[in-house]
Amino acid sequence: MFSRNSFAIIYWLQTQAAQKMLDFDYLCEREASVLAFINAGKQKINHKLFYWDTEILIPSYPNIISLPEQIKQKTDTLVNFASFRSAAQATNEALESKIFKNVIIIAEWIPERQTIEIIEKNKQYWVNIIGPATVWAMSAWEFRVWNTWGSLDNIVSSKLYQKWSIWLVSKSGGMSNEMRRIIADRTNGTSISIALGWDKYNIMTFTDVMKNFEADDEVKMIVMLWEIWWREENKIADMITAWEIKKPVVAWCIGTIGDTLKWDVQFWHAWAKSNANEETANYKNNKLKKAWAHVPESFIDFWDKIEEAYHQVNPGFPKEEGARGWSYNISEKIKIMNNRKSTQFTSTISDERWAELTYNKRPISEYAQKWSFADVIWNLWLKKDLPEYALDFINTTLILLADHWPAVSGATNAIITARAGNDLKSSLIAWLTTIWPKFGWAIDGAANYFSQAVHDKITPEKFVESMREAEINIPGIWHKVKSKFNPDKRCEILLNLSKKFPQAQHLQFALEVEKLTLEKKSNLILNVDGMVAAMFLDIFQDIWMDYEEIKEYIDIWIFNAFFILARTTGFIGHIIDQKRSKEWLYRTPWEDIMYD
Repeated sequence: MFSRNSFAIIYWLQTQAAQKMLDFDYLCEREASVLAFINAGKQKINHKLFYWDTEILIPSYPNIISLPEQIKQKTDTLVNFASFRSAAQATNEALESKIFKNVIIIAEWIPERQTIEIIEKNKQYWVNIIGPATVWAMSAWEFRVWNTWGSLDNIVSSKLYQKWSIWLVSKSGGMSNEMRRIIADRTNGTSISIALGWDKYNIMTFTDVMKNFEADDEVKMIVMLWEIWWREENKIADMITAWEIKKPVVAWCIGTIGDTLKWDVQFWHAWAKSNANEETANYKNNKLKKAWAHVPESFIDFWDKIEEAYHQVNPGFPKEEGARGWSYNISEKIKIMNNRKSTQFTSTISDERWAELTYNKRPISEYAQKWSFADVIWNLWLKKDLPEYALDFINTTLILLADHWPAVSGATNAIITARAGNDLKSSLIAWLTTIWPKFGWAIDGAANYFSQAVHDKITPEKFVESMREAEINIPGIWHKVKSKFNPDKRCEILLNLSKKFPQAQHLQFALEVEKLTLEKKSNLILNVDGMVAAMFLDIFQDIWMDYEEIKEYIDIWIFNAFFILARTTGFIGHIIDQKRSKEWLYRTPWEDIMYD
């Protein structure tokens, strides 16, 4: 079920639960077991957590489908923290993804009908589903789910950082927490421990666990703690009698006091109540005794019975033989974890702490020897390598967008500020303040509208009509000077470059839109901003970015960033030009102002 190669996705943003799992990983000296969160409906973001004494970033994604392929291939377990309203939906999503071998459902009070439907659906997938209403599952030395067995001190005292030879299975997590400590005191310790959950219908049952237990050659015996109400446990006695279970079973059903009272016992925490003789504690205990299971006379005798059974399979106790894991330096590890301190900033793009500065974990000497400035941009901004055609496109774009002419608002602002005697920095800031929908925003705007239209499979005709009805000018369509009779040479250069693209879905869409807008007016052409936006979208799609990831980059202005980078080159030229010419402070002539 679980191993040191088990890796989890946590459904919902439960960072504290993830941290407890990572702390256990550190204690057991295994890889970090938490790979990602599913934060339903929210865009991807990274979260800082500790692994060993170092912070790591764990990403969250909007749904299971959006998980990157490398995470899908590595993970085998979903810890489902969705509420009782959505836990069934999340579980169905997990089953249909065919990613997970194990699903743990934490939510209580899931409608019983939904649980039954999951049980039926799982017959197609045969996933180990623990729950609903479970709080823990743990494979000692290997894998921990959520807050299993509380603090690290408890884990150490129960020897759960090592792998031993007892299975523990229960309905309730809280009532059986003490059992692991008892088992550690009276035997060499537990191997796997599972709380099936206290809802009426469990997806994984006691019989499922017993089959796993019997097949595990490294486990010597199993301890079971159950309650009144359910009848599933009675099948265990039949399995022992039929020799389907040959290993020792130590079991106790809580609630024997019920037979001495005139009224029915009901457990408050699970609303467990026996409605028939087969559901009472004494019936279950007696049936197991007849099957030659190890059953105590009362809960007080339970740990003696555990030790007695263990001596039969391991006469050498208390000599601790056969453990896997590490037993040294535990106190030092806990001390390290108690003294960790969070950092104030996060950087994932460059690092100068070592012998050579790195960009995206690659030494700068490699960039200097092998690659272009476009490689540097892409690795620092998007942390990816690009194919050759895309690098050619970026280099060409930086050249084509480097400058326009001094009359545009950005250049005018920079020139006027420089002539006022300000320095280069202040003059550049002045031009940056002009970037907004009416200047410089068109690349991001075009990328946003073209991306959504292609994703939603909207026809160019419908797109143009919907933008007209909404009274929105299409970003990337229109030019003050250029027209179909006076084409923009920059667009011709880019269109020629597009022939090297493996696919140009967004560019083709934009060109179809241009055909429609040119029917209305000759200067409603696809301008350089619109063409750059469409071609960048095609590159993003070609390097396996999905729509949500592309939209995230649009929202953080990655498209406009290329315009800013390129145009800064030209505006620095304008500023230097004004300084070198020693131009005076600019004042607008009276005749250029209408006084009203």
